Amino acid sequence: MCLFALPMILGNLLQQCYNIVDTWAVGKYIGPGALAAVGSAFALMTFLTSALLGLCMGSGVVFSLCFGAQQHERLESSLCAAFALAAAAAALLTAASLAGTEAILIWMNIPPAITGITRDYLAIVFWGIPAVALYNFFAAYLKALGNSVVPLAFLGVATLLNIALDLLLVAVFPLGTAGAAIATIAAQYVSGLGIALYTLFRDGRLRQAFRRFRVRRHSLREITNYSLLTCVQQSVMNLGILMVQGLVNSFGTPVMAAFAAGVKIDAFAYMPVQEYGSAFSTFIAQNMGAREPGRVKEGFRCGVFTSCGYCALVSLALWFLAEPLIHIFISPEETAIVAEGVRYLHTVGPFYSGIGCLFLLYGFYRAVGRPAISVVLTVLSLGTRVALSYALSGMPGIGAAGIWWSIPIGWGLADLAGFLFYLKKRGSLLAVQ
Repeated sequence: MCLFALPMILGNLLQQCYNIVDTWAVGKYIGPGALAAVGSAFALMTFLTSALLGLCMGSGVVFSLCFGAQQHERLESSLCAAFALAAAAAALLTAASLAGTEAILIWMNIPPAITGITRDYLAIVFWGIPAVALYNFFAAYLKALGNSVVPLAFLGVATLLNIALDLLLVAVFPLGTAGAAIATIAAQYVSGLGIALYTLFRDGRLRQAFRRFRVRRHSLREITNYSLLTCVQQSVMNLGILMVQGLVNSFGTPVMAAFAAGVKIDAFAYMPVQEYGSAFSTFIAQNMGAREPGRVKEGFRCGVFTSCGYCALVSLALWFLAEPLIHIFISPEETAIVAEGVRYLHTVGPFYSGIGCLFLLYGFYRAVGRPAISVVLTVLSLGTRVALSYALSGMPGIGAAGIWWSIPIGWGLADLAGFLFYLKKRGSLLAVQ
């Protein structure tokens, strides 16, 4: 499981690297206002593409089950149904986002001082939504077959391109946030089109399925059953994050900039356990398809131990390195922003084991055919986070610190509920397939 997860972890590390370069280039060469704008846009794009990611994640579970059970005809039918759904969703999201840009800016409480540069950035990055769908669909298929190396390779090429274009269009040619946006979508299309062409060229089963391309009703139903609640889970999760981002925006540009830097460090720090959770889900689904409940139980124990061990080490390192890491994005002269960023990391960082376990629980309940439990855990985690953020941040003397503390509290409550449900229903959960 660890070996399978390793290329996925490396791939997401590369993805986080070019996100970090985006943030670094904008923060260093344009200023805190642009950093705040790009940070808010990142939260928005994560929310908008969450349904696509949920669809691909749910489809990947179906692909894994078909592969584990050696049901090739069912796999081909599922591929066509999943691709049709992903293409339709990407087209609708792109059109709706472009048409609703002004309403989105108002809803997110973007300060007037950075509304223009935020609008410029969004007008470009929205066009990258189809590329996100393309990459994640083919990556989900390859990972379901046990191939996590090829998605890593294409992500690596895209990362290098994004970094080079960021430096060129932001640092050398002063195109501002528009330059960072152009760099992002160029890399997205290279990875999306590249992995699609590679997979179609190398995989005869996929070519055959697409050549006939029959979208059968029962396959649509199966993909929808596995994906719908995963889409809801991803959307609810990122809607909660977006609502918190809107609250952060109400505190002004300095807090927005500190939050943007802190979230990038967060994403890089706990990203390996997020990808490990995806590998864990594939492992569980394949063994459920092969009817090996003993390996599922063993994998569950191993997953929790590995995830918590990694998170403990990262939390310790981050405690001592918080200020130097914030300085990557924020100049030391911006003392108020740096102090807020350090406070964020010192509040959230010690509790990374909470999000690590939550990723495992999400993956486990998807794999055993109970995605509704993942939705419940997401609502519990994000609902707690949003409610506490608004309640605590409005109290005298607490302010933005209330938003930061709401994050680990939400993780902890969801973990407690998820593990208690597993212990109570373990027998029936492993008999689902």
